Amino acid sequence: MVNTPQFGPDHPVYVIGGGPGGLAVAASLRAKGVRAVVLEKSDAVGASWRSHYDRLRLHTTRRLSALPGLAMPRSFGRWVARADVVRYLEKYADVHELEIVTGVEVTRVERDTEGGWLLHATGGRRLTGRAVVVATGYNHTPRVPEWPGLDAYGGEFAHASAYRNPAPYAGRDVLVVGAGNTGAEIAADLVEGGAGRVRLAVRTVPHIVRRSTAGWPAQRTGILVRRLPVRLVDKAGELMARVAVPDLSEHGLPRPDTGLYSRVREGAIPVQDVGLIDAVRRGAVEIVGAVASFAGDKVVLADGSAITPDAVIAATGYGRALEPLVGHLGVLDERGRPVTHGARSPESAPGLYFTGFTNPISGMFREMARDAERIAKALAGRGRSAG
Repeated sequence: MVNTPQFGPDHPVYVIGGGPGGLAVAASLRAKGVRAVVLEKSDAVGASWRSHYDRLRLHTTRRLSALPGLAMPRSFGRWVARADVVRYLEKYADVHELEIVTGVEVTRVERDTEGGWLLHATGGRRLTGRAVVVATGYNHTPRVPEWPGLDAYGGEFAHASAYRNPAPYAGRDVLVVGAGNTGAEIAADLVEGGAGRVRLAVRTVPHIVRRSTAGWPAQRTGILVRRLPVRLVDKAGELMARVAVPDLSEHGLPRPDTGLYSRVREGAIPVQDVGLIDAVRRGAVEIVGAVASFAGDKVVLADGSAITPDAVIAATGYGRALEPLVGHLGVLDERGRPVTHGARSPESAPGLYFTGFTNPISGMFREMARDAERIAKALAGRGRSAG
């Protein structure tokens, strides 16, 4: 019997990305006796978590956020801080003795002539693997809208990916653009950190939920309802919001006119309140309209008014940036997202897997952990059938 690169012992499963999704897959594969090599472009695991703002905590509970084979320490508390997530990922890699190569960026993945996969990486590397798991992350490349006039804007401008803490903004007038979880939390952080004035530009009114109610975390509700009909969850979400979340209409944040779960299915996760509601009610965070353009040192809003903040922080999201890597394989949809995830490979690319490219209300860490075990099971099964 002739060994091929698809199943040969010298041709591992390559996992692209050393974040939680990639590490979970590698550990799950190792537990099933499948060699996995993690390729991480930075110099350490958990690179994205290392660069997030200081205040960030997991919005999911510690117990429901552990990766396969290692619980998170109780000392981390219920809502795990950014720095503790980094420590956990470092320990996870050590405990599972994962094979990780840092400082290597994969730029293109191609089908190998012998049935495996060929990876083009930095330094002219050409790596052949039996399968590939892409885990480069949901928040990969900062995205900034193409606002007219931005190139010539005379004020201070930064994407939220560059924000660390409120210290540089003490006493200053700051406009945060984007009312997702990141924008809402940065706005609250700026208020607590002594910014002189904080405004939050809102294009689409978000659904706001309490992180927990009477000790019951929103994540558990998300787990329970994610398989229910959308209209039913939308109605339940509306009733819960009226009980748990005050009406902020007079402060510029009316209740959304579309259902919570309908928004989730479109990719918009509800904002978990970590201080925004109180800050808006007190007037400490002022709600303004969407940004339309920039003119000199002014920011022009959708209603035609103009403001002149000292600094603008754009919490406008991230792109997956998968097109250069796998776009030529026909495995992405019109929005650049993988057409499959978890244990399913695209029909046109068997042996190619994706994890961490959805943002479910049941918790991203939880779903990546589940994906990892399913991917490992699928790959271990392929190895046995090939033998």
